[in-house]
Amino acid sequence: MFDVVIAGAGHNGLVAAAYLARAGRSVLLLERFGHVGGLAVSAQAFPGVEARVSRYSYLVSLLPSKVVTDLGLPLDLRRRRYSSYTPVGNGGLLVDGGDEDRTAASFASITGSGHEIVAWRRFYAMTAAAATAIAPTLIEPLMPRERLRDLVGEPWTDLFERPIGQVVNEWFADDVVRGVVLTDALIGTFADPDADLLANRCFLYHVIGDGTGDWNVPVGGMGAVTGGLADIARGAGAQIRLNAEVVAIDPATGEVTYRDETGEHTVTGGKVLANVPPFTLARLLGEEEPERPEGAQLKINMVLRRLPRLKDHSVDPREAFSGTFHINESRDQLAAAFRQASAGRIPDLPPAEVYCHSLTDPSILGADLRESGAQTMTLFGLHMPARLFDRPGAKEEAVRRTLASIDSVLAEPIEDVLLPGCLEAKTPLDLEKDAALPGGHIFHQDLSWPYAEGEGRWGVETAHERLLLCGAGARRGGGVSGIPGHNAAMAVLGR
Repeated sequence: MFDVVIAGAGHNGLVAAAYLARAGRSVLLLERFGHVGGLAVSAQAFPGVEARVSRYSYLVSLLPSKVVTDLGLPLDLRRRRYSSYTPVGNGGLLVDGGDEDRTAASFASITGSGHEIVAWRRFYAMTAAAATAIAPTLIEPLMPRERLRDLVGEPWTDLFERPIGQVVNEWFADDVVRGVVLTDALIGTFADPDADLLANRCFLYHVIGDGTGDWNVPVGGMGAVTGGLADIARGAGAQIRLNAEVVAIDPATGEVTYRDETGEHTVTGGKVLANVPPFTLARLLGEEEPERPEGAQLKINMVLRRLPRLKDHSVDPREAFSGTFHINESRDQLAAAFRQASAGRIPDLPPAEVYCHSLTDPSILGADLRESGAQTMTLFGLHMPARLFDRPGAKEEAVRRTLASIDSVLAEPIEDVLLPGCLEAKTPLDLEKDAALPGGHIFHQDLSWPYAEGEGRWGVETAHERLLLCGAGARRGGGVSGIPGHNAAMAVLGR
């Protein structure tokens, strides 16, 4: 008998295990894969190519500094100086975090006036104020909606109550600027930002991370995050059993049945923490499954011989690709892609964004690759719901159109700088098959508001007293945050 049994050794399960083991609890983690980390892993994806890519999750924003400090996690997060670059014709919109004058000049050259940079600064001052207010509450007991509204103050209406697409339309006049802002409302989320407040929830989590909203590069890749957490959990006494797939949970007795290469086994926990999607948890409990979630992204990992040339000669490719490089993500382009995907079509010009981890963290490349000028490139494609990939050839078509979308904004085809054989694409159906994510939904289910809506004290409680949800599907879950893992641990400890 263990004090706590945790199903799933992804980053949230590891955070929970580390807190609980350090508090003196006996902890067992059961992990179906042969490695820890879930989707926050680094891997040599291409045989013979010494590049360790963050295969699924790829940046860190929501992980609270308090969790890092509490656990003594040896993590080096590097801030990206260049927030984003968006090609526009033969020029582009550069957001340079180290040079406000250059950013203002770039806005003026693309939009033709000084209005948009003023609106940009005011808008992100507003989101920063909200981030400062909300971020600390994510690792505290849930607040009632009214209390959080009072804490947030003036930004509340624009962020929580009015569709973010309408809000952005009022703040900004330029189609490209509007699109750059709206992409944060659509990452992994298939929604119409003009009508669906789900887009607001997605936007909120993308701008409040750790009180700053910064999206940082973990040195060593995402595996450095989860590898460090696993070391801490083990060092505190937690047991981790790999290749151990949980197949049933009895919430009344705390019995957890798992299968490994020797057969089926049962262990018992005083508490059971489920670091699995709610859809999966229902199956493990033998309960009726809820509505199946649907992921909505195309992930492509690449290794390039060198960075591609830009049409814009005023910006160094190293600047453009070290931040978020927006591809055909103006507001109108995003809306067109959403309409086509809603009608069951792969978008003609898929919106996407890329960044090159190795520009900020060359340690993920072998010495020969570094010396040759090679770089990793990670692409995240929007408006690619799982429903589009249920026919033969759909994945290949989506990849082909996405590469053509990249080519449309570059001075040369991306294929011309791609290392042979170094392209890996993952659709939502691939994530469902490879990573056991129902519908390929990277947040396990649609993101929730960060306030109480009838749940228990921490937002991890279930209908069963001994069973807690500690994965991304918990309230305030989603992204590589460790927040549900922390909150589940606090619930167990009676904090």
